[in-house]
Amino acid sequence: MSATVAAALKKAAVYILGDEKKRGKLVTAVLSAAVGLLLLLCAPAVMLSSLGEVGEEAQVPELHINADDFYSSLDSESRQRLDDIRSAGNDIANAMDEKGVKVQTIKAQLIYMSYFEDVQNFNAESYANLFAVAPNDSDLIAAINSTYGLEIDYDEFVRTYTFVMNSTLNSYMFNDAGSKNCSDLAAWAENAFISGWGYKSGAVGERDESDRIRYADNAGLVLGYLNYDPTDKMFGCDYDTLVYTEQGSLDTMPETAGIGLFDGSKHGVYVGNGEVVYSSESVGYVTKEPVSNGSWTSWCTYEGIEYPQEVEDAIQSVNEDSSSEN
Repeated sequence: MSATVAAALKKAAVYILGDEKKRGKLVTAVLSAAVGLLLLLCAPAVMLSSLGEVGEEAQVPELHINADDFYSSLDSESRQRLDDIRSAGNDIANAMDEKGVKVQTIKAQLIYMSYFEDVQNFNAESYANLFAVAPNDSDLIAAINSTYGLEIDYDEFVRTYTFVMNSTLNSYMFNDAGSKNCSDLAAWAENAFISGWGYKSGAVGERDESDRIRYADNAGLVLGYLNYDPTDKMFGCDYDTLVYTEQGSLDTMPETAGIGLFDGSKHGVYVGNGEVVYSSESVGYVTKEPVSNGSWTSWCTYEGIEYPQEVEDAIQSVNEDSSSEN
C-alpha cells in the first residue's frame, strides 16, 4: 500500500475517532460493502494501527462512510492508486475463479493489497496458482514470500485475516447463492471456523453489537446458513428450528461435503477430508476436528438443504438394507 493512501486512511481514522459524534465501529465501516472492495481489502492493517495510536476502542453505534465522498476527498495521486488497487483486485478475483479457488479470493486480495506495494510485473494468474496448489495457509505464505521476495509474518497475517473475515460474510464462498445446498453449507461452516466465530446460545451467525464478534450455537450454525440471503446480505427468519433426519451409521455415509453429523445431542457439518466443523458449547467457539476424534455416530440430512444424487443414492441404499434385514 502506498504511503499516500496509508496516510489518507490513517487521517480519516484519526479524524473520526477524535470526534465523539463520528466515532463508531470504524473498522466495520471501512470493511463494509458500501465502501466496497477498495476499503474492504486495503485498509484493515492501517486502521488497526491507527486505532492503536489514537488509543480508542471503536465500540459505539454504527458509522456509515460514503465511498464516493471518501474518494472525492483524496488527491489525484491517491485516487489513481486506489483505482489501480481496485483493478488489481478485480484481476485477482477473476484469476482465483479460473483456478477453482474462488472461496479464497478475499484472502488473496488482502495479502496483495497489504504487502505487494513494491512487487513489479505482478501477474494475477500465477499469483492465484499459488493458492490453488498450497496445502495450507502456512505453506501458502511461505510460497508467496519465496516467489515475491517478501517477508510476510504468518501470525500477523492470521490475525489480520481472521479480523477481516469476522467483519464480513465472504460472498465468494457460495457456489450457488440462489439455492440452499450442501456444498455451500460446508463452505459456510468452514468460513465460520476460519473467521473465529464464537459460541452463544440462540445465535445464528450475526455479529454481536457489543464485542463485534460473530456467534452461533450448535444448531444455529446450520440455521444461519438457511436464513442468510447472500443477495441482500441479510439474515431472515424462515427457519427457527433445525429439522433433521438421521440417515444411517457413519460407515454408510457418502463422501459429500455438507452432510450433517450427529452424536445424539449435537450437530456437525462434514466439510470433506475426514473433518467436521461444529459450534461447541464446551470450548466456546466454532471448531474443526477429524470425524474419527469425536463421538459422531450417524449422518443426517437437513430440511431446506438440497443434496446431490450420491446422497439420495446412499439414503436409498440404507433404506433397502434396512428393509432386507426386517
